[in-house]
Amino acid sequence: MSEARNAFIEGMRDTIPMLVGAAPFGVIFGTLAVGAGLSSAATLGMSLLVFAGSSQFIAVSLIGAGAALPVIWLTTFVVNLRHALYSATLLPFARDWSLRWRWPLAFWLTDETFAVVEHRFRSRGSELGECYWLASSLAMYGNWLFWTLVGVLLGKSIPGLANLGLDFAMVATFAAIVAPQLKKRPALGAACAAGLTALLARGMPYKLDLMLAAVVGVAAGMLLERAPGRKEADHA
Repeated sequence: MSEARNAFIEGMRDTIPMLVGAAPFGVIFGTLAVGAGLSSAATLGMSLLVFAGSSQFIAVSLIGAGAALPVIWLTTFVVNLRHALYSATLLPFARDWSLRWRWPLAFWLTDETFAVVEHRFRSRGSELGECYWLASSLAMYGNWLFWTLVGVLLGKSIPGLANLGLDFAMVATFAAIVAPQLKKRPALGAACAAGLTALLARGMPYKLDLMLAAVVGVAAGMLLERAPGRKEADHA
């Protein structure tokens, strides 16, 4: 029990930098959602049941633009396809875990938790990884819900809060998450393909440029993952 508790505490501790980086996201999301016309309950419900920061931002943007529900569903689905790559990366470590672990941990898998868990598993192995992953997930989940609530309250009392430049924290945090992964050719190729596509397709209606960039990035990463000689190139 003590080893499991230590792994849990370690997971919480290693996630602290991600909690700090995600805090402005939650505040901004809360203010944007309220500004787009969502009720406080709907905003908190989205964070509680969806728990996917980037998709929530895109959904709120599309709602504010008056997009049809199928467009919102399809766009958020494609944006979240990157989680399939996260799951494939962690599957070798979690393959033998019971479903009572894998189902909730799959729901709580975020960019930040993936970065923390993947680094720990790759560098130190996955012993007691369930406890470690659970701790990171719960820390991110509670953090996101709390700061969403703060954003809702501030958005109602301080109009225009979302225009103060806090959204820069989103770019900085995602850059910090992505950068360590770019040493691998599939990740680098996916990032370059998605970035170039987003740049060339910028301005498409209903944020379809982001959906297209996500599709192209995922496809490029999968092609490079299967390319002959990939392992040799990655370790060169």
